[in-house]
Amino acid sequence: DQSKLTNLGNALEIHGPKLLGRAYKDPITSFRLFQKFTVEHPEAYWEIALKEISVVFREAPKCILDRTDKSKHGGTWLPGSVLNIAECCLLPSNHRRKEDNTVAIVWREDRCDESAVNLMTYKELREQVMLVANALDTMFSKGDAIAIDMPMTVRAVIIYLAIILAGYVVVSIADSFAAREIATRLRVSKAKGIFTQDFILRGGRKFPLYSKVLGAAPLKAIVLPAIGNDVGIPLREQDLSWKDFLSSVDYHPRPNYYSPVYNPVDAVVNILFSSGTTGEPKAIPWTQLSSIRCTAEGWAHIDLKVGDVYCWPTNLGWVMGPVILFSSFLNGATLALYQGSPLERSFGKFVQDAGVTVLGTVPSLVKAWRNTNCLEGLDWTKIRSFASTGETSNVDDDLWLSSKAWYNAIIESCGGTELSSAYIQGSLLQPQAFGAFSTATMTAGLVILDECGVPYPDDQPCVGEVGLFPLYLGASDRLLNADHEEVYFRGMPMYKGMCLRRHGDIIKRTVGGYIIVQGRADDTMNLGGIKALLLPLTFLSSPRSSFKCLHIYAWLYFHKLELIFYFSQT
Repeated sequence: DQSKLTNLGNALEIHGPKLLGRAYKDPITSFRLFQKFTVEHPEAYWEIALKEISVVFREAPKCILDRTDKSKHGGTWLPGSVLNIAECCLLPSNHRRKEDNTVAIVWREDRCDESAVNLMTYKELREQVMLVANALDTMFSKGDAIAIDMPMTVRAVIIYLAIILAGYVVVSIADSFAAREIATRLRVSKAKGIFTQDFILRGGRKFPLYSKVLGAAPLKAIVLPAIGNDVGIPLREQDLSWKDFLSSVDYHPRPNYYSPVYNPVDAVVNILFSSGTTGEPKAIPWTQLSSIRCTAEGWAHIDLKVGDVYCWPTNLGWVMGPVILFSSFLNGATLALYQGSPLERSFGKFVQDAGVTVLGTVPSLVKAWRNTNCLEGLDWTKIRSFASTGETSNVDDDLWLSSKAWYNAIIESCGGTELSSAYIQGSLLQPQAFGAFSTATMTAGLVILDECGVPYPDDQPCVGEVGLFPLYLGASDRLLNADHEEVYFRGMPMYKGMCLRRHGDIIKRTVGGYIIVQGRADDTMNLGGIKALLLPLTFLSSPRSSFKCLHIYAWLYFHKLELIFYFSQT
């Protein structure tokens, strides 16, 4: 039975009879019952999940969940525990069979199709991270926020882990942002410095990045070369090249060894930002709990295992960057990075040559591959599952993508930066439908609200705003530049004695129990097409027609413009 070979299926076979009693049948039959159980008994689920991922506590938690502080909607998770989540990423793990010589990262430079893929073991990664951590200590003070604004390269991953290992806080900034957007994020996070590149390489062309970052007036910049070992542009007096930055530890007797800085589990390790299209972007602190949450979802829903090669074209400035980083390393998988444009055949060739087994996408990327036919002749049959997020999926495009790998499943994910994860997703233990979500994630409880804020029955097909249960390990409990209570809880209805958490999605539950996201409750959109806009445009009438147009509604929904006309006969 293939279901019992999945991570969650195996765990259900071991723990299902004890947790569910005689109601347990098998992983597929009992999946929905178990998901409901994890919502009602999250402590029991997390006790299992924490043993399945490479999380090592310096000081063990006193319990899984402390609900005594009623001022905290989400409770207190793993109280008393102390760790360094970056160290957990780097250390060998007997349980996960993650050894020093296990490949941690596989990558290829832009358009180097005929070159062998590059490999870095966990031992090599650990030494590089510790070297950078030592260099950081020569320039910054513990607790400083340090920004990263560059493509998600091997060096970017090393820098990210080093900042956390050494007790600093990463500020994630997408390399696509303009100078004003970068400046806003540096100001809100109070970043003391920034790592960036001289240029971005895409499709054989060079695009300036350092000069754009300078427009944001950072206090200090460490500049990496896009090509070779030397930066290809003059630097400000207070800035350093990557080579000079690393030379600051030449005197160090053991530059490749570093003693990690251990902090409570709820210590902030990363500041991420919402899109900011409808106002100043919300600065969302990610704690070590956030890293644990997204890793456990990779284990339970994406089914990441030791030996998997996990690729998802993204950036550390977007939530999926940290998600795939932690999900890979804490599950003992290999992180696959293509250091160029994912739109071209070169990316597809890398997926083939790296032996990618789990590939994450966004629907617009899949559409581009299909329309350009750039993957023709490539072998993607090592891929055992796909994942998709960020936009609504096109069924035809999904069918085309799935056909590239024996029609394997595409796991849809929908969540948020503030949740550090998805709240609805797919599962290999359920039949999957293209463009739809088959389940709420493990421990995630939700209801769908009618126009009056009253929840529909759980088994009823319906459409409405989603309300999330507040007990959610890894979800935000603060914002740096906004009132967290106002944004996520004020005005939300009570349900079974708890105040529901606002997320803002309008979702539809179908007759078969699948979930489809239909837009946003706040009638706003961002430029990436993740939200929706419903806007009355105008009154129209034609003197030649017997019909009068009362309204036109434009529904801009995940890159698709739909017009709805309302007429009356004159």
